[in-house]
Amino acid sequence: MARAWHLISRPEAMPQPENFELKEFDPGALSGGKIRVKNSWLTVDPYMRGRMRDVKSYVPPFQIGEPLEGGAIGQVIESQADGFAVGDMVQHQVGWRDESVLDAAGAQKLPDLGVPPQSFLGYLGMPGMTAYFGLLDVAQAKEGDIVFVSGAAGAVGSTVIQVAKAKGMTAIGSAGGADKCDWVKSLGADACIDYKSDGSLLEKLMDAAPKGLDVYFDNVGGEHLDVAFAVANPGARFAECGMISAYNSTEPMEFRYIMNVIGKGIMMKGFIVTQFMARAAEFYQDMGAMVASGKLESQETVHEGLESQVDAFRGLFTGGNTGKMLVKL
Repeated sequence: MARAWHLISRPEAMPQPENFELKEFDPGALSGGKIRVKNSWLTVDPYMRGRMRDVKSYVPPFQIGEPLEGGAIGQVIESQADGFAVGDMVQHQVGWRDESVLDAAGAQKLPDLGVPPQSFLGYLGMPGMTAYFGLLDVAQAKEGDIVFVSGAAGAVGSTVIQVAKAKGMTAIGSAGGADKCDWVKSLGADACIDYKSDGSLLEKLMDAAPKGLDVYFDNVGGEHLDVAFAVANPGARFAECGMISAYNSTEPMEFRYIMNVIGKGIMMKGFIVTQFMARAAEFYQDMGAMVASGKLESQETVHEGLESQVDAFRGLFTGGNTGKMLVKL
């Protein structure tokens, strides 16, 4: 019998183990156009926290008592769909479980880019596509720009750093702790701010970016967003990808420097990666070339076994990952 994590209750603040239950379930019979996949890699991502709230958003909320969903990589073990054969490795969004039955239209065969399959849940998957299009399309970043990236040791942020450097930009990251900052700098970052160390975040950013910021790639929100308002150059562009500092908070965010949006003519634009799925071939071509030339690398924080899925998810909000957080089955 297959097993899946179910949402038992909606978290009020930080998700707790009692909000979830791992139990057996019937993934369903295989009918025409469907495939059965034995999952080998599962992802946890910050956006999943929003789906645990019963609010209208760009994606429907998880339902109480039902299996959770998310990105997964696995092998087709049964197929009733043209174009999919037993043994094919695929990526899909019916994760948080060890076996998935889904419409073949919801699965993509993994491109042959010479990388481990789990890379398509990281810098060659949704986080990588978020970083790539968020930086180059949403923020309109170009050669010579000074780019500030919060959450730079995470899956999205670390990819933004590397793409920025590959495209001839100055890249400044922010991460929690000296070890994470050292890793971000090893990726090519010109500077990395340790936001957990003593001192003013604003002063740290001003020291790291004496010529100001042309682009802010926001994964964190809160104080990071506020100091970016303060240090931004006229005409700066902010790509609003996430605000993880507020995902488990019940307190409103406060901004001291937000009026600079007016005086400096700052452009802020929120986006969702699904807006760019039709351009996946463009992404794979450019990112594949960067991988082949050695301009991109990845790091993974791996939890072992389906039982560890909730721990991995909770770790996203406590700084428990460097690079992509994954669960290996």
